[in-house]
Amino acid sequence: MAAGLENLRGEGRAIFTPQGIHGDEEEDEDSPAVLLSVLVQHGQMGLCFYDSKDSSLNYMVDTPDNHELHLLARVIQEVSPHVIITSAKQERFMAHFLKQLDSNPDYKPELVTYPYVDFGLEVGKQRLLSAHLLFLPDAISDRDKMSYLSSCISFDSPLMLRAVGALLKCLDRRRVGVELEDSSVGVPILQFRAYTLKGVVYIDQDTYSVLQIFKSELHPSVYKLHSGEKEGLSLFGILNRCRCKFGSKLLRQWFLRPTQDLTVLSRRQEVIRFFTSPRNSDIMSTLQSSIRNITNIPTILRRMMLSHTKVTDWKNLYKMVHSAVFIRDTVRHLPQSIQLFNDISDRFSDDLHYIASLINRVVDFETSLAENRFTIKPNVDPAIDDKKRRMMGLSDFLTDVARRELEHLDARIPSCCVIYIPLIGFLLSVPRLPSMVEKEDFEIEGLDFMFLSEDRLHYRSQRTKELDDLLGDLHCDIRDMETAVMTQLQDTILKRSASLYKVLDLIAELDCLMAMSSASQEFGYVSPKLSRHRKISVSQGRHPLLELCSPVFVANSFQSSESQDRVKIITGPNSSGKSIYLKQVGLIVFMALIGSDVPAKEADIGLVDGIFTRMQSRESVSVGLSTFMIDLNQMAQALNSSTGNSLVLIDEFGKGTNTVDGLSLLAASISHWLRKSLPDVPHVLLATNFHSLLQLGLLSSSPLLSLLTLETAVDGDELVFLYQLKEGICQSSYAANIASLAGLPTSLVQRGVEVSELYRTGRPIKRIDKASSDEQADRCRSVVEKFLNLDLEDKDLDLQRFMKEELLPSAGETVLFNLLLCLVIFYSVFYMIASVCFGAFRLDHFDGLIPFDFKTEPAESNSKYLVNLLSLELTYFCSGLLFAAVVRRRVWDYALTVTLLHVMITSLVMLEFPTVWQWWLALGSGLFLMICNGQLIAYFTCQSDQIYTSFSIY
Repeated sequence: MAAGLENLRGEGRAIFTPQGIHGDEEEDEDSPAVLLSVLVQHGQMGLCFYDSKDSSLNYMVDTPDNHELHLLARVIQEVSPHVIITSAKQERFMAHFLKQLDSNPDYKPELVTYPYVDFGLEVGKQRLLSAHLLFLPDAISDRDKMSYLSSCISFDSPLMLRAVGALLKCLDRRRVGVELEDSSVGVPILQFRAYTLKGVVYIDQDTYSVLQIFKSELHPSVYKLHSGEKEGLSLFGILNRCRCKFGSKLLRQWFLRPTQDLTVLSRRQEVIRFFTSPRNSDIMSTLQSSIRNITNIPTILRRMMLSHTKVTDWKNLYKMVHSAVFIRDTVRHLPQSIQLFNDISDRFSDDLHYIASLINRVVDFETSLAENRFTIKPNVDPAIDDKKRRMMGLSDFLTDVARRELEHLDARIPSCCVIYIPLIGFLLSVPRLPSMVEKEDFEIEGLDFMFLSEDRLHYRSQRTKELDDLLGDLHCDIRDMETAVMTQLQDTILKRSASLYKVLDLIAELDCLMAMSSASQEFGYVSPKLSRHRKISVSQGRHPLLELCSPVFVANSFQSSESQDRVKIITGPNSSGKSIYLKQVGLIVFMALIGSDVPAKEADIGLVDGIFTRMQSRESVSVGLSTFMIDLNQMAQALNSSTGNSLVLIDEFGKGTNTVDGLSLLAASISHWLRKSLPDVPHVLLATNFHSLLQLGLLSSSPLLSLLTLETAVDGDELVFLYQLKEGICQSSYAANIASLAGLPTSLVQRGVEVSELYRTGRPIKRIDKASSDEQADRCRSVVEKFLNLDLEDKDLDLQRFMKEELLPSAGETVLFNLLLCLVIFYSVFYMIASVCFGAFRLDHFDGLIPFDFKTEPAESNSKYLVNLLSLELTYFCSGLLFAAVVRRRVWDYALTVTLLHVMITSLVMLEFPTVWQWWLALGSGLFLMICNGQLIAYFTCQSDQIYTSFSIY
């Protein structure tokens, strides 16, 4: 933060002069105002600012920042806001930053603090919906407005949205730009713009996710499930070989902020080229082993400021400074033409050697660790040495004192000793005699009783009092004096803390570059050629992650010149490698933008200003958008924000909606880029299975358009993927072959091929969930022919077996299932109707055996009998209707079977066969109702079904 603020001080006049800020000069009233709103929480920063010059609201997605807020300092340096809005509830780092900013004499923006509640997430969304957004269509609803805004501003950045809410509140209060207008006129916002720092490449969270640059996974250890995550298979995971955590943090910052600055990239590349040379491997190993000792210097220095330093802090600080001196001495023997080596040699001052030697001369690490406190070595402070010598000779001296004290004690006391207790002093300790029971028995003439501990009595005698006066509290004196020495040592180190911070920054950078060099050596990467031209050329490129998981990887090249082949359409079967190729190109370009070597034979990469993707739909419950709407938002971002120096990766856009509509949107998007002027056409890679996009000629011919496909070969019925990119168009998706490879049933795949062919040729498609009339007729004809060929006079003929195998091959399972379903329906309806009847007749309790009860006395005055009778009749009536819906035909057959089963179950439950004629009469009438209404319903509702009218067997 200090460095960032120093930049603000040193460059203030150059930066802020265009804005009208000249030291103490007054600001021009007509100059455009810039209001910046920022919220920092838990290492993440979200900000936005309003520029009245063009009435635009610029936002930056939530971004991690260090505790010194270097990123915020850089944003303020670039934007130079007149007003900074933040929350009254601030973290300590933010409060310190604002205090430092206020002390800058050349730049003093107005600071506005709002209550924390004004930075609420829902508050921000509501203010955004009610803002005066002139670019919105007329008469748009709030729901549609939210969907529209989601394509203009990222709703996945909660801190930024909360900052937007506070910014809109400030704009409404100050009425920026509409001071003289009516109060009903809101501050106009003409557009939203994504803001990125100058020289930083724009990459959104969707791109980081789909390219698998970062991938967090739950930690496999059960002890760390709740404490954090670990990096999974990702680009960051394979390149992060840093030996200290500060190197890992810096590498993550490089990943989050890839740069277009050729100076920075060249600085990194020259170091990587040096360490990837095999002859320098030993030097890299030596330096990496020393970097392991680099610890958390800011934490140690902060503890020194608070005088909370631990023994381990001194040990770690000494190891770190000693390792830093070793690294400096090693680097000084390396080529000083490499800028990083030169910086380490110059900036690692002699203060490091002084600190290391001072700590080594003062701190006694062995004794400190043993006693768990700060102790110093001999010959540092003569007074402390003298007291320590007294402490060391105190044991023999106290023995002599105890011998003389014993001579003056009661003869019953066999022994005594003189002990020293810190903070209490010297005491005479004697054993407790059997006669000493009560406290009064502890009194001894000439001695002052102090306390009893473990059957030993402790007294203060005249001699021990003299020892207190003569020697004092040696232990505490020594600790106090050593603490004073520690404080002096801390002050000396804190005065030279600037050199330690320089060490931390440069060693973290060295650690990152050696980590990337190590990965480059292991995986066979090459150093790309970087320039500011608008072409990208990659020879034999590889996917850095997939090549680790696949034993054989087919490399593919990529060429995109300044005037030709900038829009590439890739077709090919599913699983042929289209998506992998797109990600491969994106990752190679990304790796070049962080200064890393790339997985290719050769690469010449023009710097891009952004990487846009439409490859993966990250659904957001908080926004409430459909999958296709999220796809559209990603596509809108690519269409609206990409420039002639951007890279756009699109995979299967348009598949989330109707085929014709999706194809139309895809064709319109490609045509949009093809119609642009040549300097504005980005590098576009588009993979699609919409073959009609090319077959129907929906795209005009253009030198900017290139058609590519991935090779496959068909060996019999087997599809072989060659994964080799070539020019051309794929004529078939080979969906059936891929479905077979995926393990789909053969019959299902064959049916899919049949339907596809019928659809393609325009012929009608018939359902096959039921057999067609022709198939049924053929089956019947076959059964009749087999039956006529039987020799009925043959004694060995098994007619029953013939019926089972030929006549009813598949009916058994269907009939059994339908019968079981009808039985469940019958008893379920019975119990539901019976419960209603029980309630209607207000009976005392419900009889669970009511469906089987035939023993109740049949009388009109018997309410229970009436309930049984009414439940039975209504159950048969209603079940007939439901049977018709289930079996659709031959309701009478299922009705009779269910009734027979009901009689059997009733006999088993009641342990008696029913003989009451009234029960049989009711059962027969119910069966008659079931057959009549069920069969009629089945006939009138299903007569259009060909299976109902045709001859069939179950």
